Parts: sequence; structure tokens; C-alpha cells
Amino acid sequence: MRNIWNIFSTDVRKTGTNWIALIILGGLLILPSLYAWLNIKAAWDPYSQVDEVPVGIVNEDIGAEVRGEKIHIGDELISTLKEDNSMNWQFDDREGAMKHIENGDYYAVIIIPEDFSKKLGTVTTGNPEKANVEYYVNEKVNAITPQMTNRGASTIVENVSSQFVSTVNGVIFDLFNQIGVQLENDLPDIERFEEYLFNVEASLPEIEELLSSTLADAENAANLINEAQGLIPRVEVTTNDGLTTIDDTISFLHDAEDRLNEMAPQIQQDLETIQEVTQSTNDFLQDVQDSTIDIGNGNDIAQQVDTQIEDGLERLTTIEDALTQVQEQLDPEQPEYEQIQHSLDQIVSLRETLETVQADAKEINTVMQNAQDEVSTLLDDLKERAQTVNEQVDAFVVEYNDTIEPTVRQTVDEALGTLQQARGILVDIQTTIPEVESILASTDGNLQEGTDTINTVLGEFPYVSTKVNELADRIREIQDEADLQEIIELLQNDPEAEQSFFQEPVTVDETEIFPIANYGAGMTPFYTVLAIWVGGLLLISLLSTEVHHVSNFTLRQEYFGKLMTFLVIGIIQTIIITFGDIFILGVEMAHPLWFIVFGLFISFMFITIIYTLVSVFGDVGKAMVIVFLVLQIAGSGGTYPAMLLPEFFQAINPFLPFTYAIDLLREAVGGIIWSKAIKDMLVLALFGFIFFALGAFFKQPINKHTRKLAKKSRESGLFH
Repeated sequence: MRNIWNIFSTDVRKTGTNWIALIILGGLLILPSLYAWLNIKAAWDPYSQVDEVPVGIVNEDIGAEVRGEKIHIGDELISTLKEDNSMNWQFDDREGAMKHIENGDYYAVIIIPEDFSKKLGTVTTGNPEKANVEYYVNEKVNAITPQMTNRGASTIVENVSSQFVSTVNGVIFDLFNQIGVQLENDLPDIERFEEYLFNVEASLPEIEELLSSTLADAENAANLINEAQGLIPRVEVTTNDGLTTIDDTISFLHDAEDRLNEMAPQIQQDLETIQEVTQSTNDFLQDVQDSTIDIGNGNDIAQQVDTQIEDGLERLTTIEDALTQVQEQLDPEQPEYEQIQHSLDQIVSLRETLETVQADAKEINTVMQNAQDEVSTLLDDLKERAQTVNEQVDAFVVEYNDTIEPTVRQTVDEALGTLQQARGILVDIQTTIPEVESILASTDGNLQEGTDTINTVLGEFPYVSTKVNELADRIREIQDEADLQEIIELLQNDPEAEQSFFQEPVTVDETEIFPIANYGAGMTPFYTVLAIWVGGLLLISLLSTEVHHVSNFTLRQEYFGKLMTFLVIGIIQTIIITFGDIFILGVEMAHPLWFIVFGLFISFMFITIIYTLVSVFGDVGKAMVIVFLVLQIAGSGGTYPAMLLPEFFQAINPFLPFTYAIDLLREAVGGIIWSKAIKDMLVLALFGFIFFALGAFFKQPINKHTRKLAKKSRESGLFH
């Protein structure tokens, strides 16, 4: 360990006493940081300077007319670009622009063709055409500027597309809004129509049945009309006959009424006479009963009774005939008919009673001759019957005066009134018959036309039924798929808001998980790692890995002694680099202190790797360090993501120290995830351990061969 320290302390002492060595060492300490700082500053924010890149703009658009309105989108685009500072727009003609781009004055040229507005206007036709712009780029000038000028072309396309889409959609959504308002106003009518259509659909079987029934009824009605037309003559004859019959009946009733008027006094007189007869008979029998009866005069008594009763019977016959004539003029269903029949029955009963009295009177003579004793009994019986007859006659007279005669007169009057009404009805019928004939004829024609129409409707009914069912099913499908109210709400909108929305439909709400201030800060890990490696490369280029002032050290002691010198210088280089990144360049980072610590750790590992390669392999090791540098610049993913690299570099990426060193510094710049940071440190430590072991255990056997190779190469005079 003392020898190792002696080697290190000797290097320090000699360097401190040699001003040339100090100058060279100062350069070695500063140069790596300059490499990092200049590259970081150059890449600080290149895209913020895009507005300095000249891009030519040529407008050849001649405009167009769309639905009677002039449009000139090319002029509108030029006006927009004049207010846009994203690029250094140079407005020129075609000839001048192409000359400038060929000479490298313009990095790109964008030409708006003459049919630009015309093609955009075809959106209102049934065959729209896409508009295009001509884009020319001079890629010879610079490798990066084509990508920047592409941004300019994209800006124009996006600007036109945004303005065009927003304008068109503004018109469309204004129309949608009008449709939505109209739909909302018509919604009750639409709902009523839907309900009506569903009702019609449900009623289709009933409608078909009704049409079929109506057709059958129409055909039956036609037959009935034909029959009715055939019966019209019979109706005329029947009406005429009815009028004749009614007139005859009225005349007869007038005659009957006249006869009743004539007969009424006589009937009244006859009734009174019958009353007198029955009363006289009754008085006579009373006298006979009260006096002594002479049997020999029985014949006279019988003769008197017979004479009086015979007269009464004749008068009853006269009344019966009169009532019978009145009854014949009445309807058996009328109550007056029953009353007259009851009167006739009473007359018949009275007649039978008188005839019985008459018969009994005739028997008086016989009875008187046979037995005087029986006379008294017979007279009593005869008197009783005579009394009954007298009572019946009195009752009939009262009934006739109070009921029969008034009823008969009322019945005759009512019959006359009824017949007069019937006659009026028949006269109306007779008058209406020609009109009925005309109506029947017209109805017959209309029925024929209606029958033809119904047949036509029935013929078309299957088609109509199918269409109604299809329409109802479609409405139900629409109702299932979307609510009309929701459609109205969707259509109703603010056209200006919708236009603004489609002008910029998506806004990016960016959330930076691990924010990086700018492109320079993002590239700081790569250029810092690269500068640390370059610093080690400069050290092996100018400093010797061998001990020249003492020769009694072992190769292992020599390895560790010189390693300490290289490590100290490398650490100082790294301190300058990292402090300069933070305090000179002002790179914003999440963990500046850890950035310095991680940088020192990386320097320790890199110097160990670089020094070991040169110490063990000599000049071959120097070549290996340079090759290793080239591979790591391309394959570590420091500038581009590893997955974008060629397959070879993707394959070697996990085996490169740069890969883990850059990731470790990125953790400090953006924000540390300790699991990743520890993983990167462990892998770097593994690289360092491998090379440390290589130098500690394999330097001596390998040096035997490399020194022979170096001696031989120096003999050629080409190598030192």
C-alpha cells in the first residue's frame, strides 16, 4: 500500500513543481467541461428559433364562387400567415421562390395552387375533391431544417383545415340547431302521428274486416234497392187503395155518427120504455100477489105480462143492433170495443131474463089450472125475477147514459181523428214516392261506384298493411335506438360554440410527470456523460499509465498507484463539468446535489474502465476506448430512444456503461425513482468491478505480451 501511495504522491509532487505539467493538466481539467457546456448550450432550445428559418410562400389561388358567393381561401391564408410568427415567412412568386430555395436562401417553399379555393368549394357538391399545396424543401442545406420546415407546411395545412372545418361545421350546426328547434315545435304532432300510426297498425285487421263487411253490405244494399225499386209501383197502388179505404171508412164513420145521433133519442126513449115495462110488470105482479087471484083469470095475467115483455124485447133488439153496428167500426184491441161487448152481453143477459119471465108468465095459466097453491109460489118467483129484471134495466140505463153512449161517441171521434192522420200520412207517402224513386236510383249508382272503390281498396289493402307495419316497426326501432327528445337536445346547440369546438376539437391538457425545462436540460445527461468519458480519453492520450521514475514497483502496485492519479484528475474534471452545468449554464434540474454525486460515481467507474483498458492493453487499449466511445454514442439511447435504433445497437444497448450512466443522471435532472437509480448504480458498479479485477489480476500476464507488441510497433517508426 505504501508503494501505491508513493506512486500517487510522486505524481502529485512532480506535477506541482512543473509549470508545463500544470498547464497541460489545467487543459485536461477544463477541456471536457467545455465539450459538455458548448454542446448543451447549442442544443439549449433550438425549436424556439424556428421563426428564424426562412420559408417561401407563393399564392397562386384565383378564388372561386360557391353558391353565388365569392371565396378566396388563398388570400385568407396569406392574411393569417402574415400574423403568424411561427416561421420566417417570405411571400414571393413562383419563379423567385424556386430560385431562392435552389440557392439555399429559403429552406423550403410552399405554393398554394390556383384551384385551391375551387377544390375546397366542391364540398357542397356530390363529388368533393381534396385541395393540395405544393411543398418544396432543400434537404442539402441542413439535415434538421427539413424537419422544421415540415412543421411550417403542417401549420398551413392545419390552419386551412381548421378554418375550413370550423366554417363548414358552423353552417352545419346552425342548420342542425334550426332543425332541432323545428323538431321540438313539431314534437307533439310527431308523437300524435306515432300514436295514430300504432293505432292504425292495431286496427288493420278490424279495418280489413270492416271493408269486407261493408262490401257485402253494399252488395246486399244494392239488391235491396233493386227490390225496393220493384216494389215502388206496388207501394203506389197500395197507397192509393189505402187512401180509398180510409176515405170510405171516414165516410162510413160519419154515417154511423149521424145514425147514432138519430138513434140516440130513440134508444133513450126505448130504454125508458123498457124501464117502464119492467116497472109495470113488477107493479102488476105486486098487485096480483097482494090480491086474491082468480085462477080462471090466469090466462089474462099471462097475456098482459107476455105483451109487455114482448114490447121490451123488441126495444132491446133495437138497442142491440145499434151497439153492434158501432162495435163493427172499432178495433177489437181498443178498450171501447170491450165496453160495448160488455153492454151487448148485458143486453143478451137481460133478453134471456125477459124471455124467462115471459116463459114463466105463460106457465101461469097452466100452473093456475093445476094448483092454486103453487100460484102463490110461482108469483113470488116471478116477482123476484121481475124485480131482478127491473134492477138490471135500471143499471143498464144508468150505464148506457154514463158510459156506453159517451164511449161510443168518443171512440167514433178518435177513429175519425186517427183515420184523418193516416190519410195525411198516406198523402205524404204518395207525394214522397217520386222523390224516393229518384233517391233509390241515385243511391243505386253511388252504391255501384262505392262497391268498385271498396274492391279497389281491398285489392291494395295487403300492400298498405305491409307498409304500415314496416313503418311502425321502423319507428319502434328508432325509439329503441334513440330517444327523439335526446336527438332534439343533440341538434339544438350554440353554432358559434360548435364552430369554435371543431376549429380546435381537442386541447391537450399536458401534465408533466418529470418536467424538463428545455431541450438543453434534456440533453445535459448525455453530454455530461460523454464529457466525462472524453475527459478520461484525454487523460490516457496525454498521461502515462506506467511509472518511469522508479522501477522497483510491481505491475499491480503500478496499476493501483497510477489509478489513483487518474481517479483524482477524473473527479476534478467531473466536479468542474457538473458544477458548470448547474451554475454556469443554469440547467434546471430536480436534484442538483444528487446530479453531482451521481456524476462523481460515474467518473469513478469510467476512469476505472478507461485506465484499465490502456494499462492492461497499452495502445490497443486506447483504440478499444475510442471504439467503445463510438459504440456508446450511437447505441446508448442518449439522443434517440433505443427502440428507434438499428437492431445491432438495440442488441448492444444493455451492455454499454453509457446506457446506465445517462439514465442515472436523468433521474437527478427530472426526478429520482430510487429503484431505477439503484439499479443503474449497481450495473455501473458491476462494470467497474469487472475492469478493476481485470487490472488487478490480469495486468501482469497480459502486459508481457502487449509490451512486446508495443516495442515491435515502435521499431516501425510510425508509433510512439
